[in-house]
Amino acid sequence: MTLRPFTLAPHVTLAEHLPVDHRLSQVYRFGAGLMGLALIVFGVLGLIDWESFFGAEGNPALGLSTNGALSVLSIAVGLLLGYGAVRGGNFASVLNTVLGVAFVLSGFVNLALLETRFNVLAFGISNVIFSFVYGLVLAVFGMYGRVSSKLPYDNPYHRARHPDRVAYEERRRAELRRQRLAVLPRRDVPPR
Repeated sequence: MTLRPFTLAPHVTLAEHLPVDHRLSQVYRFGAGLMGLALIVFGVLGLIDWESFFGAEGNPALGLSTNGALSVLSIAVGLLLGYGAVRGGNFASVLNTVLGVAFVLSGFVNLALLETRFNVLAFGISNVIFSFVYGLVLAVFGMYGRVSSKLPYDNPYHRARHPDRVAYEERRRAELRRQRLAVLPRRDVPPR
């Protein structure tokens, strides 16, 4: 029995098959670390003065409503993002993107649950807006340099996705270099 990597869609896998670009890894690390730190601070402030774990009426923390469950969940996700910041590379990029999408979806779900007895995370409208904005920013940190219609030729993700274009571009650049060298006067031959 062969194990295949987890797939979200037929052509999208979470395996680390894409190349690592160390310059972009810094963006993924910074995004995961900054966003994770914000969640940890929010979670800790929420745990300082909470009345009930699953109460629909939350206490304010940083302008958002929170209860014990949301605080613990925020700290857990913040620590996961912190791990992504430490690990870096494609893992941090995928983690940022997946969690960013999850935050946006969470915003929609919790928007539907406002003012109901199923609002176990004590979400308010400010939490919903925060969830949308936070999710979009986190997803942008994850997709930075990976998703675009005009990635540069030397971008490692462009090179991995379009090997035929890369081969053509390398042949074209080599030909241009050869033509430039043919036009330049040779300096190793003494003039007559």
